[in-house]
Amino acid sequence: MKSLPETILGLRIDVDTYRGTKKGVPNLQKILMSHQIAASFFFSVGPDNMGRHIKKLLNPGFLKKMLRSNAPNLYGWDIILKGTIFPGPVIGKRCSDIIRSIALDGHETGLHAWDHYQWQAHILKMSQKQIFDTLDRGCESLESITGKPPACSAAPGWICNDTVLEAKENFSFLYNSDTRGSHIFFPVVKKKTLICPQIPVTLPTYDEIIGRCGLNHENYNAYLLKLIQPNRLNVLTIHAEAEGIRCLDLFKEFIKQALARGICIIPLGSLLDKFSIAGPCRIMEKEIKGRHGKVAFQSMENEN
Repeated sequence: MKSLPETILGLRIDVDTYRGTKKGVPNLQKILMSHQIAASFFFSVGPDNMGRHIKKLLNPGFLKKMLRSNAPNLYGWDIILKGTIFPGPVIGKRCSDIIRSIALDGHETGLHAWDHYQWQAHILKMSQKQIFDTLDRGCESLESITGKPPACSAAPGWICNDTVLEAKENFSFLYNSDTRGSHIFFPVVKKKTLICPQIPVTLPTYDEIIGRCGLNHENYNAYLLKLIQPNRLNVLTIHAEAEGIRCLDLFKEFIKQALARGICIIPLGSLLDKFSIAGPCRIMEKEIKGRHGKVAFQSMENEN
């Protein structure tokens, strides 16, 4: 690892929905601009069909998480019902000015998904050609908005497998952020080391820890800041639908406290110049406390 003069935090902002893009992104944009902070925004640009997840309420684990995080108040009923009765709005068409302004402000702009719901519900069953097609559709949409191809991508919900990784090798991404883990690494698929590095998320998200272990809005920021340590990779994911709207004041205070502690907040792509890349690693499925279902996780065993 290279010598680091300060504690560094890579800030990843996932934008999953129409509401998050229209309301949450401009709110976060103002906060970041006021502190002259650049971050990485990952946009979903296709139809907002997130309401179709309502079927998952039949799963006790998912229902428990929704109740613990008070999801209807956190995300809004308009998100929970999107794409159920009527076709969901195409985010890239309806919010192109907002997405373009993020790129013009100097933030790193990447692809989250074409259809966020489709990715979470079906991507692990799709062929490499089908995955390529949905990625290509999302990239074309984002490029038509910003005027340049997306620099990076991040899988929704860290739902990713080897087929996804192979499909992404066909794009000119500088990096992908599809996994949870501890170090930047080159993924290994079928004993072959891929050329696009993974920048894993290392810190828990709001919905994973709020309401657990005595954590609430009074002590959430203190807990999160304690996890951010010098001389190691710190990557935080926030959501435009949560920190950008309902938890906006909480995020404002987090930024103030982080800067007061000397934490340098940067886009994920800038981490590549500040941290060495670990040896090649495989990815595996792993459960994370507070999150329903398994996510792609960096294997702790390097591939030799």
